Amino acid sequence: MVEKNHKMPISIHTEVPGAGHHGESKADAAIKMAAEGVDVYYGDKQALKNINLNIPECQVTALIGPSGCGKSTFLRCLNRMNDVVDGCRVEGSITMDGEDIYAKGIDVVHLRARIGMVFQKPNPFPKSVYDNVAYGPKIHGLASSRAEMDEIVFASLERAGLLGEVRDRLDAPGTGLSGGQQQRLCIARAIAVEPEVILMDEPCSALDPIATAKIEELIDELKENYTIIMVTHSMQQAARVSQKTAFFHLGELVEQGDTVDIFTRPKDERTKSYVTGRIG
Repeated sequence: MVEKNHKMPISIHTEVPGAGHHGESKADAAIKMAAEGVDVYYGDKQALKNINLNIPECQVTALIGPSGCGKSTFLRCLNRMNDVVDGCRVEGSITMDGEDIYAKGIDVVHLRARIGMVFQKPNPFPKSVYDNVAYGPKIHGLASSRAEMDEIVFASLERAGLLGEVRDRLDAPGTGLSGGQQQRLCIARAIAVEPEVILMDEPCSALDPIATAKIEELIDELKENYTIIMVTHSMQQAARVSQKTAFFHLGELVEQGDTVDIFTRPKDERTKSYVTGRIG
């Protein structure tokens, strides 16, 4: 297994939104996932109203907006995590590669292997570093030998930028790593089952600035192979790492488009107020 040089300094990007390679948008990118007319209810309360959003392939789409605006609810619709919430119902259409993910007969376990999730707070299993990453491939039968499993685990840790730091302690508990390392372990765990889409719900909110910078560098690399949809409270982070941005407010999708346009030329007054810090 060839190991990349991990000694490259991690820089914190401060460029104008969309000015660097992080913000470039491939205009002709295929649509990986699409939401049409999505309404979400918790009991009688409507949490999302008529959401229409296209998610381009192999780009980072940031979902921004004030607390309680529905962005995490929408994210959880994309891998049917809301299925486990009592009284929650989702109406409308959500497709992946043109296939309705809410259609009858869809294997939700298989769907969640194709659409990985990384949560706000790092949540490694109380197992070794190795077993954390091997967990998904084991369940889905992706390795037929220890050598194959080793290859998956090492490649996933490598892709998550963690192998150089944990190579000597693969048998140590994942919960013993630092917060930033735990989050990268969770990303390694998510990519070990070869998903096509990775959902991230504020993946850096529990991390310090240095760990955050490492995760942002990682997200920038991962978008070469994965479609990433990320909820973030940090507008600076959205500006640094995403190519597309969708602004949610009070359960509505107010505006969506290229990140550089949302931050520098918003069309809706509510978007303008949010990105300039007048509402939050």
